[in-house]
Amino acid sequence: MNEQTLVGHLSTPVSIDLCLSCQAFWFDGYESLKLAPASVLKLFRLIGEQAPAKPAALSATSACPRCQMRLVPTHDLQRNTRFEYLRCPVKHGRLTTFFNFLREKDFIRPLSTQQLDELKRSVQTVNCANCGGSVNLATGAECAHCGSPLSMLDMRQAQALVDTLREADVKKAVDPAWPMRAVQARLETEATFGSFEHQSNWVHDVTTGGLVSAGLSSLARWLKTNV
Repeated sequence: MNEQTLVGHLSTPVSIDLCLSCQAFWFDGYESLKLAPASVLKLFRLIGEQAPAKPAALSATSACPRCQMRLVPTHDLQRNTRFEYLRCPVKHGRLTTFFNFLREKDFIRPLSTQQLDELKRSVQTVNCANCGGSVNLATGAECAHCGSPLSMLDMRQAQALVDTLREADVKKAVDPAWPMRAVQARLETEATFGSFEHQSNWVHDVTTGGLVSAGLSSLARWLKTNV
């Protein structure tokens, strides 16, 4: 795995490990909870810039890199979102897939009936964001392989993160007009995020990489030039 040093809360450095080919993170202790909003967006951009690939299943025999004990499959709940990971039995850390990291951060939501109907008009099958299996939209909205509902990146959550960063930057400038500039930045971001699903390459990204991957790719392209 490769090490990435990110910014945590109160500007404290946080070093994490990630494997792009396995699409997974290793977090020591509570590193995932220490990440600042800017670092979460940085990870989104990093994930989104990778070529779409079928998610690799984490091995049931994976071992903790610190103590070599076998990792334990664990189910957890963040707000109303369920996610899972492999944890060290003596609390050295946990191994989590990119998809479950997004679930943990509450950035994944199931498709609404309207979104599903719109998607059916454009594509016939999509890849499950959890296991990579093919989902036939004509027969249902759940993956037959792992049971995960068809989900997509929640752009409202991504927008809220960008809003937070932009407003903080404006406020740092000690500009007396910062409240007005913050509102303007928020409106600009809202307009941009509302158009992601109508971009010309959206259907292609969905077909090749799945709904979550398409959302991350769009977000990564936008972050590269705007944040």
